[in-house]
Amino acid sequence: MDTIFALSSGAPPAAIAVVRISGPHAGDALQRLSGKLPQPRYARLTSLRAADGALLDQALVLWFPGPASETGEDCAELQLHGGRAVVDAVCAELATFEGLRPAEPGEFTRRAFANGRIDLLQVEGLADLVSAETELQRQAAIGLAGGSLSREVDGWLARLLALSARVEAALDFEDEEDVGSLGDDFRRDLAMLAQDLANALAAPHAETLREGYRVALAGPPNAGKSTLFNRLLEDEAAIVSPQAGTTRDVLVRNFALEGVPFTLVDMAGLRETGEDPIEAAGIGRAHEEMARADCVLWLGAEGEGPAGAWEIDPQSDRPDRQRKQNAQVRLSALTGEGISQLQAALIREARGAIKPGRMALSRRQRTLLGEASGSLSSCTGLADPLLMAEELRRARSAFDRLTGRAATEDMLDSLFGRFCIGK
Repeated sequence: MDTIFALSSGAPPAAIAVVRISGPHAGDALQRLSGKLPQPRYARLTSLRAADGALLDQALVLWFPGPASETGEDCAELQLHGGRAVVDAVCAELATFEGLRPAEPGEFTRRAFANGRIDLLQVEGLADLVSAETELQRQAAIGLAGGSLSREVDGWLARLLALSARVEAALDFEDEEDVGSLGDDFRRDLAMLAQDLANALAAPHAETLREGYRVALAGPPNAGKSTLFNRLLEDEAAIVSPQAGTTRDVLVRNFALEGVPFTLVDMAGLRETGEDPIEAAGIGRAHEEMARADCVLWLGAEGEGPAGAWEIDPQSDRPDRQRKQNAQVRLSALTGEGISQLQAALIREARGAIKPGRMALSRRQRTLLGEASGSLSSCTGLADPLLMAEELRRARSAFDRLTGRAATEDMLDSLFGRFCIGK
């Protein structure tokens, strides 16, 4: 197997640059650069030199013999001065060593997975942690990367294996009196496991956490949608004009309030269209966005918005407006009246949907947990141990695919491709 190396810290220039090496020749590479191997897991200040004796850098070096390392292989870490020329010189020297090559994106993490240091759920957590931009995203990702869901799945799998063993015993020794048939306690344990999976499936969707709680601004032309859009973003992202139909396409922006991620959507004003096909297409997209949104802020006439929409009484600075009787928020995007109240309400609503502190499940995770849950639910209605054994086998298969014990190369390529080089 090749030994890989890469810059694992941010792009230079920086105060420090960290270069990682992993594979069977990591120790040889470190010894050639620094003259000798340091004591495992102790940092040592040393001179790094090229093959001709030229000084490359004064650096801290660390040595992590496998399998007790991040990747499960022999690993070395070089903590260099963070100049671009320093990093380039050290990486160029490493590239001359036989058996060493630059790492592919996500290859360090993929080796950790292949060597059993982490499972697929933890890999997904690491990918989310690397891309986290808000506090809620960080909290959810660090729990997943730390194995919170993995430990849950291991517990479910242990209970499932115990149930499977009881069914297999009933099949193998059905004529033995001391084994007996499956009793009420088996049915109880099976139902409890099925309920635990059903409860887990009620967890928030990771897509909402990753992409943000989706809020759509809807209403007729000139209702103040674009002005409110800009006010919430604190940016002139949307063109504001008294001319009806100015916004014709969907505008989408991501932002955060108190660490909560949001996706804000501005759209064309809703009205009966004439012969303008561009405006008609924009209105069609607006209806699609309202159906997709987690929350619709309705700025139009009271009672004319989609079901479940928040009634927003906009443009409160205008004395000629028709006041809504049951508005959830009255505001003026021009003066700022009611904006803080709206932001606070959105934060409460989003936190309730995202449920901080609870694990959030991705689409892949929900699908496989759903398969396991479905098999257990089917098993509860069966009386034939042979059929029950098959449903329990299907549930075990779903758990194996969930943790990566059984995973396709295409799926792994897609997942590890989310990582940067050096991770």
